[in-house]
Amino acid sequence: MDLFQSGEFILNSGRTSFYKVDCDALTDTDIECLARLIKNNLPLFAWVEGVPTGGLRLAGALKPLAEPDLPHVKIGLIVDDVLTTGNSMEKQRAGRAAMGVVIFNRMPLMNITPGWIKYIWRWGL
Repeated sequence: MDLFQSGEFILNSGRTSFYKVDCDALTDTDIECLARLIKNNLPLFAWVEGVPTGGLRLAGALKPLAEPDLPHVKIGLIVDDVLTTGNSMEKQRAGRAAMGVVIFNRMPLMNITPGWIKYIWRWGL
């Protein structure tokens, strides 16, 4: 399985794309490394949720790094593997106080990524 694939794909957003980023190709070690990278670059968070299904592995690696017992930490973290439109992240957040992180942001550069969502890598020419 390759992380980057070319062809014709229907994305979860319903859009057609000529490339796909398949984060299932990332190893558990890769995901654990990304979880540490995220933890070290964000404020403390009380809880973690992953957007099904792409964000579940990353959420699993981040859950032990959450700080649910600190009384001053109330914000949560919502994660996904690839951001295309932001709709899945917004649906998962459901208006709650949360930060968001995705591994890859494939949202077109002309679109503004919602301010509550950060990304590790962004694709765009």
